[in-house]
Amino acid sequence: MEEKKALSELQKRFSGNILDASAPLGDETVVIRKDALLEIAEFLRNPPFAFTMLLDLTCVDYPDRRDRFEMVYHLFSLTLNERIRIKLALPESAASVASLTGLWKNADWLEREAFDMFGVRFDGHPDLRRLFMDEGFAGHPLRKDYPLRKRQPGIAPRT
Repeated sequence: MEEKKALSELQKRFSGNILDASAPLGDETVVIRKDALLEIAEFLRNPPFAFTMLLDLTCVDYPDRRDRFEMVYHLFSLTLNERIRIKLALPESAASVASLTGLWKNADWLEREAFDMFGVRFDGHPDLRRLFMDEGFAGHPLRKDYPLRKRQPGIAPRT
């Protein structure tokens, strides 16, 4: 399959920070070092590629891997009508990565969701706090080691 221009340009410019690049079934995917996220995201957001939409970001929990968490970002370019997926690994002991709120405003709530559900911290986030769970909620419910039947302490009703 023909290699996409964004992938080849990323491999040229950021060769030391690209761990893998492929386009399975036409979906461009690049695996990067976590320290390069901001630089690569900013490069992709600007012309000529103009991936101006952050469609989604999420976390995947792989408890048996050395780097337990995998952050996945989905970007879309309106001008090129193309998508690209960025992946990076995070160890459980240092589950933090740079915030993309400076590039895409919708990263605010998406990062808060990943923080709330998985415990991943986003460095530079303007308001990193729980989004769905109460502040008194113990743990992160989408981690695979979270007990299925765990009971949370009672929360006093507001008056």
